[in-house]
Amino acid sequence: MILRSTEPLTSRSRVLAWALWDCGATGVNAVVITFVFSVYLTEQVGSGLPGSTTPASWLGKVMTVAGVVIAALAPVTGVWVNDPKRRRTALVVLTGMVVALTAAMSLIRADYHYLLPGLVLLAGTAACSDLATVPYNAMLSQLSTEKNSGRISGLGSGAGFVGSVVLLLIVYVGFIAGDGDTRGLLGVAAADGENVRAAMVLAAAWFAGLACPLLLAARGATASVEPRSTPGLLGAYVAVFNEVRNEWRRDRNVVYYLGASAVFRDGLTGVFAFGAVLGVSVYGVSQADVLVFGVCASVIAAAGAVLGGLLDDRVGSKPLIIAALVAMIAVGLVLLTQSGPLPFWICGLLLCLCVGPILASARALMLRLSAEGKEGVTFGLYTMTGRAASFLAPWLFFTFIDMFGSDRAGLGGLCTVLVLGLVLMLGVKAPARTSLT
Repeated sequence: MILRSTEPLTSRSRVLAWALWDCGATGVNAVVITFVFSVYLTEQVGSGLPGSTTPASWLGKVMTVAGVVIAALAPVTGVWVNDPKRRRTALVVLTGMVVALTAAMSLIRADYHYLLPGLVLLAGTAACSDLATVPYNAMLSQLSTEKNSGRISGLGSGAGFVGSVVLLLIVYVGFIAGDGDTRGLLGVAAADGENVRAAMVLAAAWFAGLACPLLLAARGATASVEPRSTPGLLGAYVAVFNEVRNEWRRDRNVVYYLGASAVFRDGLTGVFAFGAVLGVSVYGVSQADVLVFGVCASVIAAAGAVLGGLLDDRVGSKPLIIAALVAMIAVGLVLLTQSGPLPFWICGLLLCLCVGPILASARALMLRLSAEGKEGVTFGLYTMTGRAASFLAPWLFFTFIDMFGSDRAGLGGLCTVLVLGLVLMLGVKAPARTSLT
């Protein structure tokens, strides 16, 4: 087994390495996909774009395409990384692609002619980052037991949000703060988006540095693992079909959960992917202040993830997920009727408080439902189904915008996805809890 050790100190160090990868990955996602680069694309690069379609709508369209690509590749990735020796290889390749694509964003200038290349880089980064979670999540089984999987999953999610806080603070203080021709303590020119472009180079270096401990630890841990046969591309899809059929025969509840979690996780992704864009275009939050909001949101989400992980081990994953989804839907509907920065701040932070527990509990519940030795394939299906439904949030987001002629309407589309996910989750049967004593 990867990352399993009989020495507690070594085990703790590998858990830390695992959490640091999430710290780097989530930090990049916060800067690139949520709070900085996506806002830069829709507000500066897309400014002056001819035609009636808004940059926010184009963002939704491109992310929909990215979701389709991930849905096609995730099951193959899951089959390949079912062999522990290949998990590190897959993680190295996908992590390297995220780093390279993020660094390439430094070439996107504040001109609408660069909007399409920028959107392609953004979608590519989101796709590779999502696919990397297949081998990454599969490693959770080798770090945890039935009694502590929720806590370790929560630790990873919490570390991710902490990484978001630190990186967003560095980007804000160093590159974004201020109103003059130069921004931040580093005095980077704001003209042509140079400060944002420089921040992308920093984000790439951030992820590369924090990913190294896990990649090195995984290399040493797989030295004695016997390799398994690897199917080709067609064989991988056949294997996925067989796995789904076997899971249906073994426990149909697993298949139900894959569908339910796919929908509500896509709703969460939509909230993060489009929240900052709505904050600037609808609620009047400045591009600089949206980074401050991102820092606060990440702190709240980190606290929610850690607390949710602890509660998960005591009350169970399903009750926690359902309660958090209900809260998110209620807050989202309230925000839909409000205007101005203050309601955005209050409701946005409440939404983030709920996101952490849902992410931690969803991953822990998937592990508990997995058959022993099938974690790689199971998490491949987990990512595949999540991305198979990933067209929902972006599609409803831009459809509501185009239908009602307002960016605000996109929030209604996101709430619709969360409601559907809640309804489906109510029908899932969670496994019996194991006593902690």
